[in-house]
Amino acid sequence: MSPGPRGDARGFWPFAGLLALFYVAASAPSPLYGDYAVRWHFTDSTLTVVFAVYAVPLLISLLVFGGISDEIGRKPVALTASFLLAVSLVLFVVADGLTLLIAARALQGFATGLLTAVASAALLDLQPRHRPGLASLLGASLSTGGLAAGALLSGLLVQYAWSPARLTYVVILVALIVLALTVTVRAGETVTGTATPRIRIRMRVAVPAEARTAFAAAIPSLLATWALNSFYLSLGPSLAKTLSHSTSHLPGAIPVVLLTGCACLSTITTRTWASRTCMLSGCAVLAAGSGLTVVATALTSANLFYVSAVISGIGFGMAFSGTFRSLVALARPAERGALIAATYVIGYATFAVPAIIAGIVSTHFGLTHTALGYSAVVAALALIAVATTSRTLEKP
Repeated sequence: MSPGPRGDARGFWPFAGLLALFYVAASAPSPLYGDYAVRWHFTDSTLTVVFAVYAVPLLISLLVFGGISDEIGRKPVALTASFLLAVSLVLFVVADGLTLLIAARALQGFATGLLTAVASAALLDLQPRHRPGLASLLGASLSTGGLAAGALLSGLLVQYAWSPARLTYVVILVALIVLALTVTVRAGETVTGTATPRIRIRMRVAVPAEARTAFAAAIPSLLATWALNSFYLSLGPSLAKTLSHSTSHLPGAIPVVLLTGCACLSTITTRTWASRTCMLSGCAVLAAGSGLTVVATALTSANLFYVSAVISGIGFGMAFSGTFRSLVALARPAERGALIAATYVIGYATFAVPAIIAGIVSTHFGLTHTALGYSAVVAALALIAVATTSRTLEKP
């Protein structure tokens, strides 16, 4: 099958909304992890396993099924991903222990990987002709914007609504059904022809020879940005509640909202910057924010921690978008998919592994000491990234 005519805006915004909602669902459990730990008596290490199990199925579905919508159509794959997310939300609602919680999180990750690939392709297919850069902009900003919205929604419902552990997922499920129906009715199918779907890895994970030096130099930046995001979404809510000495759930949601929301805004506002400038400036700001997190944790200051989340978020958005654009520009079109795949393999591995390590360390040495060490490592990686990439990546 092959993509049909581009520029038909019908269905563009429903697909954009669906993509954003998947990331809303991804961060919604974050303010609830503390409650799960108390209710079912598991440690920080178990909590981070629940968080991190999302990453592996996501990466598998992205790599194995990433191109299947080119063969059977955008809408069937998007609706399949929506169905799988709906099942995961039901599992969250009925979860009565660790097993169902892990199953829900893993299925959520698989559905998100499947939807990310097809929605990104659909946005490019349906992009309005008079706004040629809109799909790329939304692709870069909807993920962090959705994460911010999900944490805020969950935090508010947990604090003020009845049965928050269930209501959060019910609200997202209702929105998912509405958006899936809208895509079904309004979105035109942009893939034409017929083909028998084949299950195979569509994106070869490889770094082109001409990009290897720059890719190696950019690894500290990838590690810093993804590790930072991982920490805030897994243990960040618990740390905020510890620093604020509060039993309220809102302090736990605030750092996630600030980090991801500021990342979204910085990605949008710096989209016209040169990728090298964006990456280097972002790494420097990220290092400053992580350093401030160390100070905030040492002083047990919740307010300073929130300020550090703002600064870290700004740096995170700039650093990742700049790094991604810098690397992609180094590959020929035929090699770009393999390079993007390699970038996401490192990213999601960093998203999962450091969180699990932090959870284990936290169980033995306490959350405060873990946060101090983790933030210091992120700051060091960001500074290393500035040093390694400032001479490697050429100015555009």
